[in-house]
Amino acid sequence: MSVENVQTRPGYADSVTLMRLSADVRQVSGVRAALVAMATELNVGLLDEMGFQAKTDIQPDRLLIAVRADDDAAVDSALAVVSAALFARSAGESVAAGSPEQAPRTTTAAVRASGPGLALISVPGRYAFAEAMDALDAGCDVMIFSDNVPVEQEILLKDIAAQRGLIVMGPDCGSAVVGGVGLGFSHTLRAGPVGMVAASGTGAQQMLCLLDYAGTGVSAALGVGGRDLSAAVGGRSARAALAALDADPGTELIILVSKPPAADVAARLRDFAMSLATPVQFALIAPGEPDLTAATETALRTLGLPVPAWPSWPAHDGPHSGGALRGLFSGGTLCDEAMVIASDRLGPIRSNIPLRPEWRLAPRTPTAGHVMIDFGDDELTVGRAHPMIDQSLRLERLAAEAGDPAVGVIVLDVVLGHGAHPDPAAELSPAIATAQARGRAAVVVSLIGTKSDPQDLGRQAATLQAAGAHVFASNAAAARFACDLVAP
Repeated sequence: MSVENVQTRPGYADSVTLMRLSADVRQVSGVRAALVAMATELNVGLLDEMGFQAKTDIQPDRLLIAVRADDDAAVDSALAVVSAALFARSAGESVAAGSPEQAPRTTTAAVRASGPGLALISVPGRYAFAEAMDALDAGCDVMIFSDNVPVEQEILLKDIAAQRGLIVMGPDCGSAVVGGVGLGFSHTLRAGPVGMVAASGTGAQQMLCLLDYAGTGVSAALGVGGRDLSAAVGGRSARAALAALDADPGTELIILVSKPPAADVAARLRDFAMSLATPVQFALIAPGEPDLTAATETALRTLGLPVPAWPSWPAHDGPHSGGALRGLFSGGTLCDEAMVIASDRLGPIRSNIPLRPEWRLAPRTPTAGHVMIDFGDDELTVGRAHPMIDQSLRLERLAAEAGDPAVGVIVLDVVLGHGAHPDPAAELSPAIATAQARGRAAVVVSLIGTKSDPQDLGRQAATLQAAGAHVFASNAAAARFACDLVAP
């Protein structure tokens, strides 16, 4: 028997804030399910999927709060968390409507107040195009954090931006550094001579964190969206970003990092890069290409800097061997890199983002053999927070894989930084310890972060290691170690 409370309240908050709040509410003792979101048609539909008795007359401009819990006390506790996060205001914080201090409610109003700059769009994908167009019309460069944006809209936005001398970063641009400020999922980084163009979020984060560990940093990191180097999009924003960094006197080396690109697009960008005054290094995830750690080492040597020994924190027990390899990733590029390495050693890797079409796997379908899942893929993030924020789907799959006697090794990525889960190791470590207790599977973790990130890199590594995981700062090293455990 459970108690259910579904209500709406006037107000607005951005989707990332509400997704993180939903995750926080689900952690309240006694809560079985929770959703805090704007009452859009999509989110009201999610209520039905979650088993709530959804109302049909909810206005989309209201906040939707739904909680299912063991008893009334747990519901009250959950609602108190929501109120404290969204509605608690001291008398000194209140702002009268229409006063000069009231925050702008539209992109146009914000630009009118402060002048054009960089507009960060973080709304459900179906609304991102209109907001991005408003920003371009106002003379702003645009970063689109939103995913699930149709590719036709992406192409149109990037063509309009090019006509106006602007740049569109994204859609699905998860990480960037502009003017020394980290945007989206970002890290506390050193300033330095490296400029980065990234058709990859976590791939860029891996290289940025390794560069930081090596004692250097970045002038800027311009994310362009994971589809930018696809055949359809054709590198539209990558070309603009390369030109922008080439014009920056503080950039001595440009790195272009991308998840698997279309070959002809990559070739055209290589030709374009040859015309620039600043040297450009390509770090492309593909068979036969250097992995991201090797690419970072090449960049360091190009700058005349020493290559350090990348840190690792091995588990205290001895290595396991044999069995199937299962990868459960929050970062798509980290998943791609691990699949490239593992498929070279172990053969076909089934996935929801496969290296080859014939290796495709529905993400929620258990299967035999070697499998790697990207939990940050669009299909798995509709209406829920990115797995760097909300690890619940991955935790469920971790428990299932640990109970499979055929599984020999489970690989995870843990990405730290601003915007990510405040303490991912604390949430993962009990599941890792249980996984090891239930079966024979070893757990290998790639830990992406810097020493200055708010989660405390050293503490995260120690917590994961104490739970029994083998931990590596290099995703490529973690993938190779996992392959060694499967096939010594």
